[in-house]
Amino acid sequence: MCGIAGYSLDPSSDVDRTRAAQALLAAIAERGADAVGYAHRSSGAVAVHKQRSGASAVLERIAIPADARQVLLHVRDYTKGHPRIDANNHPVRHGVVVGVHNGTILNDDELMARHGFGRAEPDMTVDSEVIFAIAEATESSAHGFEDFRGSMAAAWLDERHPELLYLARGVGRPLWVGTTRRELFFASTKEALEIAERYTGLRLRKRELAEGTLVALAGARAACRERFTPDLAYEADPLPAVRAPHEGAFCLQRLAALAAAYGA
Repeated sequence: MCGIAGYSLDPSSDVDRTRAAQALLAAIAERGADAVGYAHRSSGAVAVHKQRSGASAVLERIAIPADARQVLLHVRDYTKGHPRIDANNHPVRHGVVVGVHNGTILNDDELMARHGFGRAEPDMTVDSEVIFAIAEATESSAHGFEDFRGSMAAAWLDERHPELLYLARGVGRPLWVGTTRRELFFASTKEALEIAERYTGLRLRKRELAEGTLVALAGARAACRERFTPDLAYEADPLPAVRAPHEGAFCLQRLAALAAAYGA
């Protein structure tokens, strides 16, 4: 079990980018401590920051540019692809696509070979890469997503489409979205969105993304929505208890202290 979160903002949004990212990261921190990372897009370029630690090690060092409109966040509880190989940690880059994933793709090696995809870096073995390799090959459409065997909730940025952030949900993992007229937040849990509300002052309309959905977001609006049929033969194991409750508790404590310092 990993945790993903992030946001997509309209140009007119005045939400504090760094504070929003900190709130979301603290809210998912309990879901894994093998690695942590985030990505943001500012002026068309995607910047990626990741390291082998829990969220507490980066929470107070996050700095999101004021003109950034898209952010991805990830905490890792790894299954395949050891975190000592930095390329295995999230956000994962494959070509022009940078993304985060919660779940396990069981047939990633088979699909990489079938499509003739090479690993982005020689030592990479992380299963999540196949999601973003297929997204790159299909211009971030849902074509090919029905071939995944396993569980998936994912988000990514495609450098060919600088105005868009993509969300996709297969089976076996949750993905929640919360919206206003100018902001869209997403996270692995509804509770994470509620924490983001508390520290940003936003009131979000919250709903769970349906299984078998890929949506391209332009700001808070869905620019395109596609349906695909996940492999329903896959039966996910019951989700485990949170892997890093100490990380979650510490990050929420520090988030409250940061908010007090901000004067919130």
